[in-house]
Amino acid sequence: MNLKNITLTVILAFTSLIAFSQNTIYSYKVKDIDGKEFDFASLKGKKILIVNTASKCGFTPQYEDLQKLYEKYKNDNFVIIGFPANNFKEQEPGTDKEIAQFCTLEYGVTFPMMSKVSVKGEDMAPIYQFLTKKELNGYEDSSVRWNFQKYLINEDGTLYDYYSPWRNPDVGGIIDWIEGK
Repeated sequence: MNLKNITLTVILAFTSLIAFSQNTIYSYKVKDIDGKEFDFASLKGKKILIVNTASKCGFTPQYEDLQKLYEKYKNDNFVIIGFPANNFKEQEPGTDKEIAQFCTLEYGVTFPMMSKVSVKGEDMAPIYQFLTKKELNGYEDSSVRWNFQKYLINEDGTLYDYYSPWRNPDVGGIIDWIEGK
């Protein structure tokens, strides 16, 4: 192999690495609901369901279904990550501490909850920019339509699909994805 071929190979490998890292969730870090750093790279090899939540929404009872789903599959390389957001009719007005207490007391939530973020608009959190912009996720553009929209992330950190808030988390498509069907 000559120097030209080696150089070309290195450039192609580097370009592929950059493209791969830009299209995975693993480069993102956020704050959890207790204010500690949470690194998505710690979830490599797991399927991730990300959901924006709210305590005063008609869909709030989905916490119960999410918790059941988490309990059933948490030992099968699956995790749910909740992001409280106050973007829709101010249905999540509480502080992180109040939200954590509500989730625990009302729904027994044990899946990881993150600090409250914005899921749309000019102050959209970087993690939601990844989830909603094709240029970052490599899948497609979307918009968060309401509280409890679900984003599915494959074991390799790529965006697989998303489900509207109106669909419960225990629908066939989500279950089939978790079970690899």
